[in-house]
Amino acid sequence: MTTRRAAIIGTGHRAQMYTQALAARAHYDVALLSDPSPTRAAHHNALLASLGARPAATCAPEDFAAALRTHSIDEVLVTTVDATHHTYITAALKAGCRVVTEKPMTTDAAKCTTILDTLDRTGGELSVTFNYRYNPAHEKVWQLLRDGAIGAIRSVHFEWLLDVRHGADYFRRWHREKRHSGGLLVHKSGHHFDLVNWWLGAAPTRVHAEGGLVFYGRDNGERTGLRRDYVRAHGSAEAAADPFAIDLTADPDLDSLYVAAEAAGDSAYVRDRNVFGDAIDIEDDLSVLVRYDTGATMTYHLTAYSPWEGYRVMFNGTGGRLELEVEENTWQPPRPTAGAGGSHGGVVMAHPGRTSILLRPLWEEPREIGYEKTAGSHGGGDLRMLKELFGPLGDGSDEGAAPAAGKGATARDGALALAVGVAGNASLVSGAPVETAALW
Repeated sequence: MTTRRAAIIGTGHRAQMYTQALAARAHYDVALLSDPSPTRAAHHNALLASLGARPAATCAPEDFAAALRTHSIDEVLVTTVDATHHTYITAALKAGCRVVTEKPMTTDAAKCTTILDTLDRTGGELSVTFNYRYNPAHEKVWQLLRDGAIGAIRSVHFEWLLDVRHGADYFRRWHREKRHSGGLLVHKSGHHFDLVNWWLGAAPTRVHAEGGLVFYGRDNGERTGLRRDYVRAHGSAEAAADPFAIDLTADPDLDSLYVAAEAAGDSAYVRDRNVFGDAIDIEDDLSVLVRYDTGATMTYHLTAYSPWEGYRVMFNGTGGRLELEVEENTWQPPRPTAGAGGSHGGVVMAHPGRTSILLRPLWEEPREIGYEKTAGSHGGGDLRMLKELFGPLGDGSDEGAAPAAGKGATARDGALALAVGVAGNASLVSGAPVETAALW
């Protein structure tokens, strides 16, 4: 098998999963790392060395497009701040590279149009890492709906809860500014909107959203008495007793990626800001009503300050009802030094509960539906996604991680998921429903 030369741009915490996945595959060579911080790039080179792989060349983001050609790159992994995805996706497509980008594909309609136009001109390939498609429970739901288990789907109710450890993390870091992340309707809920588009085999046509910042932020923290007076947790005595604070030094990866980069003077990024601080302009409580081109509707709610983490999805059809409930984390203890518990994405949550799929056909007793469970983060979805994106490890260790064949998300899927979030953001401003056809 021909060796594929890969580049990773954006060498933060989430990118570690891709560095490890590519280094573990003999048919891949991580040949280029790009990040504003040489310290973070060095962390990933150390990770490559620990896995027996050769160190990669490094470059600054402004030199990325030229470096793709200099280093003969075949594939590009984009894991930068969401609002910059389009810059590196389009540069890689123009260089003839296959591109895999973290979700969301981008953050607004203009940037999405730029990506889609570049794909049309280049004929390139772009995949979006909607890893929740690969969760076996989600795949089982997709199969049941596809097989007509509840007839034609007329409506969906979807509630997603982020707990006060994981949910709070979006308000410590760059995600708390909408110009960087698009807000939670784009960054986080894009996962969920993609799932519903995929489950229904439908495209969203109209979106109405309501919501606001009701828990985090200075004003809310002062009103509830939860606010402590510090700007960032590192080096703050006030933060030491705050259950909402994260201690970056308690996690070796976070310490190496962020504290060390600050100390080296090559990064001004502060990863542990006060969740009850200033300059937060994203919402933490959101309600959305969506209509689809099949005639189905969805009511959706996201809460980012819940005591437990998980979700409930209910499908109402002409032949019955299907209910999915997932307890990703049943509770969180107040831990002044959060360590890795404050982040999410490459880890299994600390107090997982049960997952159930309940089928309620008309005129029949309800019955629980079994499915083949797999271990790992995101319900085992990450391992299965990596296998489909990059092929098997080759040593048989991921033999049981059969991918959900053909379920990978394309640029069109990325755009359709983004459409709900972008239209929802516009609706939050105008107070009126927004037609997605007007976005691009």
